[in-house]
Amino acid sequence: MANPKKSALGRGLSALLENAETDITSSSTASGESVPTVGTISEIPISQIVANPFQPRSRFESGALDELAESIGVHGIIQPVTVRKIGKNNYQLISGERRFRASQLAGLTEIPAYVRVANDQTMLEMALVENIQRQDLNPIEVAISYKRLLDECDLTHEGLSEKVSKSRSNITNFLRLLKLPADIQMALTKGMITMGHARALVGIEDTAKQLEIFEKIINEVLSVRDVENLARKAKRPAMNSDDLASKRAFYRDAKYNISKQLNAKVDMKFLPKGNGRITIDFVNENDLNRILDLLQ
Repeated sequence: MANPKKSALGRGLSALLENAETDITSSSTASGESVPTVGTISEIPISQIVANPFQPRSRFESGALDELAESIGVHGIIQPVTVRKIGKNNYQLISGERRFRASQLAGLTEIPAYVRVANDQTMLEMALVENIQRQDLNPIEVAISYKRLLDECDLTHEGLSEKVSKSRSNITNFLRLLKLPADIQMALTKGMITMGHARALVGIEDTAKQLEIFEKIINEVLSVRDVENLARKAKRPAMNSDDLASKRAFYRDAKYNISKQLNAKVDMKFLPKGNGRITIDFVNENDLNRILDLLQ
């Protein structure tokens, strides 16, 4: 539910509409002229439809639009667009801008449209949710849509999760992408790196390190697993040379003392998390019993 204290969704958004209260629901005008009825699908002149100012998609691939336009030219519009009426013979897209643009390219003069009532906030919410469901949206566009739903439609994370039928962890993972440096976000938008690469990078707090690993991804064509390994190393606190030398001396002495005390060959393996493994060699059963007696 919208916060009653907020008079607008954002600076200037209400000004983008001709009139926030001009939804028309009647089926005829005073002069008897028939107009599309809300809740129906009607053929509406393309010249009477304007684009949705709340459209969250920033990029439309020209090649894909041309292909869709060609298909529309042959088969027509299979799925109607959705509009709201904002004045006499004036409509505004709620969803279906790609089909709308392709129809213009195909030279159509009319387009099938589902007419419905929607205020400013509902317009934005519907456009964002409809776009999130599309498979061709890049991860940054999805993340921005999530953020706008949270910020401009007064949704909680739980409410957003229900609205888009996605888990809260899925939403959080996308929102975290917006913390990445602009260069990395742009690369993700262009498909130069994958969502897996980006999720590994976002876990690194040091921006300089993020960009360093990002350059390696591009130049060396690193896999997601490679980046995850680099990210884990980047998150470990760096040890200065004195501390490193001291730790090595400690482990060397520990290995020597255990070997001397047991009079047996001892091997020690150290793992990345700071844990490790000790291996003690024995030559026969009697030697094993001797070692066990010393360990008790």
